[in-house]
Amino acid sequence: MFATDDTIVAISTPPGRGGLGVIRLSGPDSSRIATALLNLTEPLTARHATFGHVHDPVSGQRIDQVIAIWFAAPHSYTGEDVIELSGHGSPLLLATIVGAAVAHGARPAEPGEFTFRAYLNGRLDLPQAEAVADLVEAVTPLQARAAMDQLEGTLTSAIARIDAALFDLSAKLEASLDFPDEGFHFITRDDAVDAVARIAEDVSALIASGRAGRVLREGRMVVIVGRPNAGKSSLFNALVGAARAIVTEVPGTTRDALTERVDIGGIPITLVDTAGLRESADRVEAEGIHRARAALTVAALTVVVIDGSQPLCDDDRGVLESVRAPRVIVASKSDRPRAWRASELGAGGALVLDVSAVTGAGLDVLRADIVAALVEREDLRDPPPISNVRHLALVESCAASLERARVALATDVTEELVLTDLGAARRALEQITGHRTADDLLKHVFERFCIGK
Repeated sequence: MFATDDTIVAISTPPGRGGLGVIRLSGPDSSRIATALLNLTEPLTARHATFGHVHDPVSGQRIDQVIAIWFAAPHSYTGEDVIELSGHGSPLLLATIVGAAVAHGARPAEPGEFTFRAYLNGRLDLPQAEAVADLVEAVTPLQARAAMDQLEGTLTSAIARIDAALFDLSAKLEASLDFPDEGFHFITRDDAVDAVARIAEDVSALIASGRAGRVLREGRMVVIVGRPNAGKSSLFNALVGAARAIVTEVPGTTRDALTERVDIGGIPITLVDTAGLRESADRVEAEGIHRARAALTVAALTVVVIDGSQPLCDDDRGVLESVRAPRVIVASKSDRPRAWRASELGAGGALVLDVSAVTGAGLDVLRADIVAALVEREDLRDPPPISNVRHLALVESCAASLERARVALATDVTEELVLTDLGAARRALEQITGHRTADDLLKHVFERFCIGK
């Protein structure tokens, strides 16, 4: 996939201008190339900051002032010799320094190549490497915390505990094969059943947390619907924290779907404000209503807004009938007297939240209910150990193998068949950690990284 015996170079700071820009070299010739770039007579001292000037390899003219640090192998991010050059954050200067490094023998790095080398050199396992990309891409504090937990080995430790239990059980069953006439010699069948049950329970807990973790990592779309003038746009603005949608007393003001990315309870939510749902002869409004109904088909959750200060009408009931679960029902304008009771909705005793976009009353409860509806748990104060769909699929595969092992033990089969299922469970876990991973999967994992990481 990547050559690993040469020296790579890339800009490691984001595109654009800034006070500082960092260039990273990694590989066996890093120190030599840095020495040549800086016109030094002696190599850099490991883990010491050295001030110098990068020189053009042809003209010898100074390109920029830099601070150079050498991280000697294996005590570096990649496990190889790494040089970091911190210069001024001009894209022109940084690109010129990269060009000079290439002229001295470096190769421009591919996306994710630094982290891939860290993985190959045992500095990171595969979940930790994937967490690096998640940490870079995090857009909410909770996303960043979840990625940091995974980078520090939370998932790796959980997988290791499960794999150790599987190994112990498999070893006892393997040993029993040496005594075929005595059956389960080193462990009783009942104890084997109990051991599989305990392991399966730990795996099930990972699966449950993984479903919430996917919501946290990937985000979800939440669509706000209701009849015209129900208070949808006011609620949208209140949740966004800015006057993004136009709010007037004229019904049908919102003609098109308006979207905004917001952080609700740590989850990156694509919030959609829609045109009021009703029958309309106006072609422009009718198109907006059509787009609103289309948004409902892809929404992970729908917030149904009903004007709490006005009596219920057929349009309100029509909206409720057209929106199925999962949904949250909001009685808007709670700063005014309520004109109807929840029992009048005919929504099967559904909970109705009183919310005022004017005073902010009920907004925190609404945010909590949105999170609970999306992740099927009360909150996400503790980030789930799994948030990656690849990891979740493999843990579910492990669970399926454990279930086959449980059934096999219950039907009085031989140790060989049970060991086959336990082996399949362990192989699924090994694919998560990267101990058993195909090259095409590695390519898929690392190709989404940014260059320089």
